[in-house]
Amino acid sequence: MDISFFLRGLIIGLSIAAPVGPIGILCIRRTLAEGRLSGFVSGLGAATADGFYGSVAAFGLTFISNFLVSQQFWFRLVGGIFLLYLGIKTFLAKPKEGPALAIHRGLLNAYGSTLLLTLTNPITILSFAAIFAGLGLVSTDPNYLTAGITVIGVFLGSSCWWFLLSGGVTLFRNRFKPSGLLWINRISGLIIAAFGLLALVGIIFS
Repeated sequence: MDISFFLRGLIIGLSIAAPVGPIGILCIRRTLAEGRLSGFVSGLGAATADGFYGSVAAFGLTFISNFLVSQQFWFRLVGGIFLLYLGIKTFLAKPKEGPALAIHRGLLNAYGSTLLLTLTNPITILSFAAIFAGLGLVSTDPNYLTAGITVIGVFLGSSCWWFLLSGGVTLFRNRFKPSGLLWINRISGLIIAAFGLLALVGIIFS
């Protein structure tokens, strides 16, 4: 077993997850408003989707990638509308009085929302395909062991990023009063909604 495949997968997962986008904004906002666990679980939804797209690239499942790209209009439409919904919902959200309620209430929703958002972004599969090709990890006859090890690395690399991000944001959480959290909700909501609008406008002019 060549550990270099795992390390390359780890780097790929980190590099895909690290750029700040709507998922990062959601993770930061949920960590500040609901606690580290909610923020990290939100990131795990994205990491799961990264693992799926990594599997498509690593195992050479071109029929899946071709389907995802061919249907990108609908994926982008659903993703854009969902981002708008999340943006409005976040903007109108009021700070919780206690963190325990957030743990009981929303972990499944936190995970599912970021999973859906990442899966409805077919550009992600193109990013994975380009990175895998650039690193020489794509083969017409893939070794399933090394492909599996690479995918595990991708998932863990992405998960590590969300763990570090939610942990880092937690350090500043206690500094925010309810009024500050209210503004965090409003600013985050506007940014997330803006990403949704950009996605929908992109469909019109594409």
